[in-house]
Amino acid sequence: MLYLIRLLFALGFATFGAFAAAQSRPAKPAAPPPAPAVEAPQGRCNEEDAGLSRLGRDMTALETNSSDPRAALQALIETATSRSKALGAVRLLADAARSDVEETRALGLPTATLSVSPNAVYQRAGDFSVKRAQLGVTLSAGMPLWDFGRIAKLTEWRKELAEVAAQGQRSAEEQLSLTVVSLALDRSRYVLQGQVYTQYVRKMACLVDALEIITKADRGRASELVQAQKSLQQADLALEQTMSALRQTEVRMKRLVGEPLPPSIGMTATLSVLPELAQMESDILLGPDVAQAEAQARSQRSFAESVIAGQKPSVNLTGSASALYRSGAAVAGENRSGDIGAGVSLTIPILQPGAQAQASAAVQRYRATVLQRDEAIEAKRYRLLEMHEVGSSALDRARRIVEILRNSDRVRASTLQQWQQLGRRSLFDVMAAEGDYYGMRVAHVNAMFDAQQIVALIWSMGRGVATPLR
Repeated sequence: MLYLIRLLFALGFATFGAFAAAQSRPAKPAAPPPAPAVEAPQGRCNEEDAGLSRLGRDMTALETNSSDPRAALQALIETATSRSKALGAVRLLADAARSDVEETRALGLPTATLSVSPNAVYQRAGDFSVKRAQLGVTLSAGMPLWDFGRIAKLTEWRKELAEVAAQGQRSAEEQLSLTVVSLALDRSRYVLQGQVYTQYVRKMACLVDALEIITKADRGRASELVQAQKSLQQADLALEQTMSALRQTEVRMKRLVGEPLPPSIGMTATLSVLPELAQMESDILLGPDVAQAEAQARSQRSFAESVIAGQKPSVNLTGSASALYRSGAAVAGENRSGDIGAGVSLTIPILQPGAQAQASAAVQRYRATVLQRDEAIEAKRYRLLEMHEVGSSALDRARRIVEILRNSDRVRASTLQQWQQLGRRSLFDVMAAEGDYYGMRVAHVNAMFDAQQIVALIWSMGRGVATPLR
């Protein structure tokens, strides 16, 4: 009986040695894990994807694109920016702000107004009455000559507000780009996790198949079959959770880039390199949010200066021409009349209650925007330091996991061999070794994609996440 059991072990787990040998090749420390290869099954596992066919699951969602990941990310960003309604609204607001500049600049140009007033007149004096119609036409024109720079400052204020809107558009584009890149990386994360769990399910399914044969020969090993079935169910549960997270991520991506989604991208080597901290500290001043805060501060300064200038004397050039036409009974020669006038008007404010408070409020708002700008820059700098440390930790974690993976692979291979051939290990040791190995592979995938997410966030704080992709 013992000989029969050993023979069944050898037949049932012939695939384990080949699979362990395929997995024992060391991985490069900073390189992403390769797509899990499907070994040609042997022994009882002689069907392609035996474990998955047993569970009836379609795994086409785990297919990846072998083309350049950078080009794929750029295409996703361009698609999202071209179809975003929110970004289209921001563009319209930026165009409206530029139109406001033209309106304010036109305040310094001449203006003319034509007024036409037809009316009927009835006059009565005792027994004498007069009925007549008359038409009045008035043309008036004016132009500011000197206003202590009020219009110029208002124009500068509108220009800076237009710059605020333009930087707001740029910031919205960057946020959308970062969201698309983040979702694409999350999708790739779950695809690689799904591939790892697919191998885990397949391995456990092969083990269950072999133990079913062994149990028929030795009923005393039924507890081991139950343990293997439990491990298969746990692996399948982890795979299903990963597939659910993948489907949720794809739903969010479809909202941004439309349907159908292109195949998932692989690891992006460009986003796996942490940029220099000194360079990024200088690049954060080029970010759209910082530029927007600076433009906001300049706009408040120009507005405060325009308020102060509006409380000082102003000189305007004025002119008018009017004509009056009458019909009906009238004194001879008085059916038509007209006059023309031109001059310069000087306006001097004498009593303006609340003017000082108005100017003080404008100045205080300007100072507040300056403090807000400085606070935003300082918060962004410390945020950069924090993210740089998190990214360094993620990359270091990925490198350490690679070393652990090598040892874990050796442990699982030795444990399996000792259980199959020597009987020195129990099935529980084999389950623990397998679970530890695949758990570390998933941890490596998470560490690499955590680092890529952080690198993308760091680039978005400066010149933009699309910069390294170019």
